[in-house]
Amino acid sequence: MIEPRLETVRTVCRVMTEADAPALLRYRIENREHFAPWEPQREERYFTLAYCAQTIAELREFVRLDRSYPFLVFDADEREVLATFNLSNVVRGAFQACHLGYGVAARWQGQGIMREALVAGLAWAFDGLGLHRVMANYMPRNERSGRLLEGLGFEREGYARRYLQIAGVWEDHVLTALVSASE
Repeated sequence: MIEPRLETVRTVCRVMTEADAPALLRYRIENREHFAPWEPQREERYFTLAYCAQTIAELREFVRLDRSYPFLVFDADEREVLATFNLSNVVRGAFQACHLGYGVAARWQGQGIMREALVAGLAWAFDGLGLHRVMANYMPRNERSGRLLEGLGFEREGYARRYLQIAGVWEDHVLTALVSASE
């Protein structure tokens, strides 16, 4: 499979490669505090070059197996990582679906970068991967994420109590999905 290179007005979105480990590390370190309330607790090794390289190698295997597509969202010159998104837990057969996870760097929040990248990424998920459904879940207190998903056309499908352990606490999540418009 040819890996996608999605270009938007301000970004280049592409699947992580081994050469991206230093850029991923910078992104993680620069946004450590920003992401802490929204992610699982991270061990110190998460913020090392070796761990970033290991993570990318593992994710590349998931790409090969058609199970996950981890994207870095760069500026147009591919010098800075602005955001990330991942199409994970890809299931084929009768389901043809995946989960969407995403995060935008603190300094790029509120500028439409995540929406711009996800419009391109979702189009590729439906047209390039041939998926029927993309699911995304968010914590009720993360209103910004809820507005982003709603603006992208995701519809609320449910509510899961104590769904994921985030920052050491079992957090409720709103369950949403976007279904392919072409079917």
